[in-house]
Amino acid sequence: MVQTKIGVIGGSGLYEMPGLQNAKWGTMDSPWGAPSDQLLSGVMDGVPMVFLPRHGRGHVHSPSSVPYRANIDVLKRLGVTDVISVSACGSFHEEMAPGDFVIVDQFIDRTFAREKSFFGTGCVAHVSVAHPVCARLSAACATAAEAAGITVHRGGTYLAMEGPQFSTRSESVMYRNVWQADVIGMTNMPEAKLAREAELCYASVAMITDYDSWHPDHGSVDLAEIIRILTGNAQKGQTLVGSLPDLLGVQRSTCPDGCDHALEGAILTAPDKRDPILTSKLDAVAGRVLG
Repeated sequence: MVQTKIGVIGGSGLYEMPGLQNAKWGTMDSPWGAPSDQLLSGVMDGVPMVFLPRHGRGHVHSPSSVPYRANIDVLKRLGVTDVISVSACGSFHEEMAPGDFVIVDQFIDRTFAREKSFFGTGCVAHVSVAHPVCARLSAACATAAEAAGITVHRGGTYLAMEGPQFSTRSESVMYRNVWQADVIGMTNMPEAKLAREAELCYASVAMITDYDSWHPDHGSVDLAEIIRILTGNAQKGQTLVGSLPDLLGVQRSTCPDGCDHALEGAILTAPDKRDPILTSKLDAVAGRVLG
């Protein structure tokens, strides 16, 4: 059994976490640079929690400039066991309406301007992301959403685009009709991949704000309307997250999906060929297997 420690990465519109006891903002550095913002640490229902605004308070980071590696690294260094990603998204389905939540279980990664791995030349590793989220943690998020009266869809494919522009109509139609994605966003990749490399359980809560640009009755994405819906979604997201400590418990056993042992056998570079500078940066992410 290990002590549960929940990390929440808050997306657009979600810049704070009400209800934390002994809450305190603190600065933390990473070998991968500074994270998006200070981290808010506290306790809720006896469970330690850490909150990190993905875009920084005041929304200073674009999707492409978010320091994803630093964000995941500092959460790992703080002892986080379970990461909840909360983010805004567009919907490709009429029945997945603005204001609904989707508990994502698959991704299509179309990003191209971001560092996507902690590993590289001098220490090569390949982890499986066939099932990129933790089923146990995702189920807890779905249960929390339902208990809060949120319309939630269990399962869905998230198309991660580079941004910061929204999709063209042709792209939107292709993602929906050909690729059969369910929602579209700009931030869950490479975040989910990095969480897996760091052996962290990860769940994605996608909060729908719009129908992207495929819908013939809704036209192009309206930023003012998105911001209006974001406000309501943020309140729902805070309610969902506030239910998780009770659902997850103060202690938990080893992840049944193996998220916390994802690096077993993944590092291919021979010990005597590993770059000491890179391996020193991997002390938190991969220290368990690098020894």
